[in-house]
Amino acid sequence: MDFSEVFKLSSQLGRFSPDGKYLASCVQYRLVIRDVKTLQILQLYTCLDQIQYLEWSADSMFILCAMYKRGIVQVWSLEQPDWHCKIDEGSAGLVSSCWSPDGRHILNTSEFHLRITLWSLSAKSVSYIKYPKSCQQGITFTNDGRHMALAERRDCKDYISIFVCNDWRLLRHFETDTQDLDGIAWAPNGCVLAVWESCLEYKMLLYSLDGRLLSTYCAYEWSLGIKSVTWSPSSQFLAIGSFDEKVRILNHVTWKPIHELVHSATITDAKAVVYKEVERCPGIATDELTFPLPKGKPNSLFSIRSKYEIVNVPVTLRGVKPDSDRANPELGIGILAFSHDNRYMASKNDNMPYSVWIWNIQKMRLFSVVEHSSAVKSFVWHPIHPRLAICTGNTRVYLWSPTGSVSVQVPVEGMFNVLSMSWHPMGEDTLLLMSKENLCLCYLESEDNEN
Repeated sequence: MDFSEVFKLSSQLGRFSPDGKYLASCVQYRLVIRDVKTLQILQLYTCLDQIQYLEWSADSMFILCAMYKRGIVQVWSLEQPDWHCKIDEGSAGLVSSCWSPDGRHILNTSEFHLRITLWSLSAKSVSYIKYPKSCQQGITFTNDGRHMALAERRDCKDYISIFVCNDWRLLRHFETDTQDLDGIAWAPNGCVLAVWESCLEYKMLLYSLDGRLLSTYCAYEWSLGIKSVTWSPSSQFLAIGSFDEKVRILNHVTWKPIHELVHSATITDAKAVVYKEVERCPGIATDELTFPLPKGKPNSLFSIRSKYEIVNVPVTLRGVKPDSDRANPELGIGILAFSHDNRYMASKNDNMPYSVWIWNIQKMRLFSVVEHSSAVKSFVWHPIHPRLAICTGNTRVYLWSPTGSVSVQVPVEGMFNVLSMSWHPMGEDTLLLMSKENLCLCYLESEDNEN
């Protein structure tokens, strides 16, 4: 495993282009475009203010930089470096910005979600969509880029509008059976739209492309409900993470649950492999020291080494006691993600923040649990292989695969606390690591016989 040199970064704004050829990174108000293979700077753009959001167009030809404080979006072209575009929302303000799937339209949401402004780069035209709802996930596009679903709020009621993306005509507009819609998500095949209620009520609704209600699902009542939702890549399963520390898997035929995945504090399944991170200082018994360990460089005398050990079941996982008096308590399934081959699913139970649970979806059982010394920040699946990268906000990156797990120290000068990651989109074994002020690339040795 090799690592690149370290480059400056602001606000963890580092992105691979969708075609995998370029790496964009932001340093304050500067946008740096590098060649992924050589890491040489290809373009250097200067924006009008500090960049707060960065997004590539789907064809990797354009990149937008949003400056929400000033209500401005600037667009840069990779093919024509001299061409640029500035969109100023003026007094309407700006709270979010994104590309349409064709990479030639930009959707800007104004302050207080009064409207969405649709800017066309090709036609140089502008149009408006009224009443977008302020919610967790209010805009979703189908994977083929043909349709967009938008959550709306009119007259104290929730609605869904479905648009055809090539000409932006309204295909369907219908009211949803929700009190306070919290999110929407298309199935990967674009045939079914999942709509879920806020956490105050457990309700999942499934709609067809023409607006017909296919099914309604409610697991329980009078308690906090849905916390996370994700589709499987095959569109066969819809995974719903709840505040009751369970994941319910709905099937695509009857839209009824086929299994409940329980996240209990004590692991008793003898078939599950439990990895536990063990930290130690080489050559020194840390429990005999009468002074705290200094925060030295990774190669210093007191550097803390880490490795995984397999522990025998039953084993009790570390947890935290959630504060039930506060909003959004640290309780329940906060993160869900399917592997791209549809064989595994990873989950995180927020009141056991040190552990990542990996489930075998083919057999609907627990496959592995990986427990860490620090709370897990994020995890991401490789786009081809069943390989999971995990970070916990320290100087290490963790990799899990069906054959084993490994903890790797990021060998750079000073402290490089990994806060977020992303894999190379074309399946190359390259991992982008981002800390608060820096980024670097991690290159894995290819495994020809990966299971």
